[in-house]
Amino acid sequence: MKRAALYMRVSTVDQNPQNQSIELREFARLRGYEIVQEYCDHGISGTKVRRPALDQLLKDAHRRKFDAVLVWSCDRLARSTKHFLQVLDELNELGIQFLSQREAIDSEGPLGRAIVVIISAIAELERSLIVERVRAGMRRAKLEGRRIGRAPLDVDRHSLVRDRLAGMSLTHTAQKYGVSRASVVRMVREAQTSNEVVSAR
Repeated sequence: MKRAALYMRVSTVDQNPQNQSIELREFARLRGYEIVQEYCDHGISGTKVRRPALDQLLKDAHRRKFDAVLVWSCDRLARSTKHFLQVLDELNELGIQFLSQREAIDSEGPLGRAIVVIISAIAELERSLIVERVRAGMRRAKLEGRRIGRAPLDVDRHSLVRDRLAGMSLTHTAQKYGVSRASVVRMVREAQTSNEVVSAR
């Protein structure tokens, strides 16, 4: 029975990798693999080359702790084709098989590797198109005179900073000027950083 390692990744901390784990466990069972280790990068973008769990997986791969790496989809491993191929090449040189459940692909053999490369390139293109659409939308909004991002706070910053430095509590200051406590802290810090002279009287 081949030994398998599962690799999961979620981009944000509020996402749950458990869904990937459940599906991969069933995938491994149907393929007849024995799961010996699970690796999960939680709240980390696939664009990052260095990831704690992925780094550990590659170290364990060199120690021959497993014979195959199973992922839910190719983009869980990497977002860029270059990085994806680097990881794939490293696994291939170690004689470790790579399988992706969603795309139903297996890296064994030249055909399997070719399919992996094509799917990875398409995923990268899709991501680039999404980024470009967002940028185009922001440019259009700017040309139309619409504000991009949050509106600036309409508050008397000088008075706010003066009251806070005069001893008014953080909560009271926030309530008086209708802003959050974090905004009060930020505005006071900005005033101090810019060496703004504030009278406490």
